Formats: sequence, structure tokens, C-alpha cells
Amino acid sequence: MKAKSINGTSPEELNTKLKEALEDGFSPTLAICFISVKQDRKAIRELLDKAGLTIFGATTNGGFRDDTMIEESAAILLLDIKPEFFHIQLEGYPEKNYREVAAMTAKKALEKIKNPVFLIAGSNIETDGEELIYGFEDVMGKEVELHGCMAGDDFTFTEQFVFTNEKESNRGLLVLALDGDKIEIKGKATCGWKAVGTVRTVTKSEGNHVYTVDDIPVLDLTIKYSGLEIDPSTGDFSVQMSSQFPLQLQRESGEAVMRPGLVVDLNDRSFHCVGSVPQGAKVRFSLPPDFDVIDKVIEACEDLKRTEMPDPDALIIFSCAGRLVALGPLMGDEIEGMRKVWEVPTVGMFSNAELARTPGGNIELHNLTTCAVVLKEK
Repeated sequence: MKAKSINGTSPEELNTKLKEALEDGFSPTLAICFISVKQDRKAIRELLDKAGLTIFGATTNGGFRDDTMIEESAAILLLDIKPEFFHIQLEGYPEKNYREVAAMTAKKALEKIKNPVFLIAGSNIETDGEELIYGFEDVMGKEVELHGCMAGDDFTFTEQFVFTNEKESNRGLLVLALDGDKIEIKGKATCGWKAVGTVRTVTKSEGNHVYTVDDIPVLDLTIKYSGLEIDPSTGDFSVQMSSQFPLQLQRESGEAVMRPGLVVDLNDRSFHCVGSVPQGAKVRFSLPPDFDVIDKVIEACEDLKRTEMPDPDALIIFSCAGRLVALGPLMGDEIEGMRKVWEVPTVGMFSNAELARTPGGNIELHNLTTCAVVLKEK
């Protein structure tokens, strides 16, 4: 499989870059597209469709191509996979029946491909990403090979989109099913935020809405131990909390997963997370990240190269938008370090959440996590 990456700040620039990529006879069939909501998605979709490309696309909170970070732009990975080796579906879930829709797409994929492996993206901040995972597991089993993200919208947290050639959805699931007998896909999820303090108990929660921890309003407890401040007039606190002092949800097997509060309710001092936090669950708070967070991500990529994928054809990175907030310019060092592990064409995006298997555990919905996904034709 041959791969090339391009980026641009307009459909016109992308058209030029695409023509340059095709000059040597390269004939891609699939385009992995990570695009700012400020870009003209319709024009970009038409451009790629006219070139005979099948599109797997999501809007972002910023992205990167190879080792260059880009804002309000588009990053596209071009792949020449045989069309019979992949299948794309886009299904909406207006009724919030996430698990049902995910299971349906998995069943449809099995009708097309005997041994599918999956790359997925979801849209809408309300979406329960864990339910999407459960839907795939209902059909494919716990060992399903699945990686993905939740789309972003340049940090506005208002409306996100997934899209393919002829349609898009602000409340939907986009699925790229690859033939696992022909295309190998492997991934590694790494966070690096360190837990601090004692293990605490979630004493009241409903789904992803956390009310109290140790019978104390979770927002009050967070403020007490983090030292962060909140603007009472606007409730402007969640971005700081997400990146600096998130909860870590303890699991019976595998590593803990991050559950930062993204939407604050000042009335009852609660907050909403992207993923569920069950009542009775054990949690710990996290320290703000330090420099070794980047080292841990690069080390995880080196381990993936050494143990599972030494020479991939392409690299896709899903990195939480909260990492960009927390690490700032240092985020560029992380991306550059990851790409240097394999030195292959790379695209990535800053997402609202990440979907990947934890080391030694199950596929999880993550935050503040970087997921490296490598692909290779067998």
C-alpha cells in the first residue's frame, strides 16, 4: 500500500496539492480527511469525489500532517487500497440509540468483509462513545480491532461533523471497515497523566453526569484540591479542569481511563464527562502533566513498533484536544517524536475523545490520550 499526505487551507490549495501527489502515477482510492469546521467541506468533498476517492472524514479541533501542526485547515491521508478491501458507512443516531446503530453497522460490515477491522468516528458532544464500542462488541466480540475518535469543532463545543462523499452528519457514526486478511491495523493508547491522592468513590452519578464524590459535590472537591478558579458569571472552568486536574476512572483490568469534566453545572456543582462514570466507581484525581508525558507517548510508539508493527505504510494519530491545551507548543514535540518512530506519511487530529484498547484491558473511550494507529498492507 502506498500512502501520501497533503494539507491545505482552502479547496483551491488542496486541489493543487492533490494534483502534485498524482503526478508520479500514484492512484489513491481512499482519503482519510481531518478538516476544520471553518473549511468548505462540501467543496472539499466534491474535489475528492471527482478524483475518484472514497472519503472518511471528521471535523477537528486542529490537526497535523507529518510533523507539522495546522489550524483551521485540512489534513488528508491518501491511500491506494484496493476498493474490495474496504467499505464505508455513515449512519445517524437521532434517537440516541448509539449501541443499536453501532451494532447495525458492524453487521453490515460483516456482509461485505469476512474479517473486518475498524476505524470509526462519531459526532455530537452528547454521544455516548462507550455505547458505540459496546455495539461493535455485541457483534464482533471483545477482541474486535477498533480505533477511532469523536469529531471536534475548533474548541467551540457546539456542532461537530463526520462525513463521506455524499453526506455528512452532526449526530452520526462513520465507519471504515478494512479487510483484516489484507490490511493490518494496530494501535496504542497512551495518556501519561499521573494519579494523585487517595482512591475516592463516586457516590452519585447518572451515566456521564457526576454529582458527588465521597458525598461532596464533585466541582467543589475539584476546586478544593486543584486550586483552579471558576468564573461565577460564565462558568468558564471546564477547559482548565479537563486538561489540568481530571478524574481517573479505575478499572478492574487494564489501566485507568481519564474522565475530565467538560460541561459544568453551577446549580448543583456537578459536571458532565464524555464517557460514563458509574455510581460506586473508584476514581482518583490527576496531577497536571509534566515533560515526561511526551516521553511516555513516544516510548509507547517505540514499543508498538518493536512488538507489533515494525514497518507500517501509514500512521494516523488521534490526540485529545485537552493535550493541546495542557502542553501548548510542546505538543509539536510529541507529534514529531511519534512520526520519527516510523517515518511514514502521517495525518492526525485533535479530537473530543479517543477510542482505543487500554494496555491489558478493553477498548475504552479516552480523554487526554494520544492514540497512534498504524496500517500496513499484508
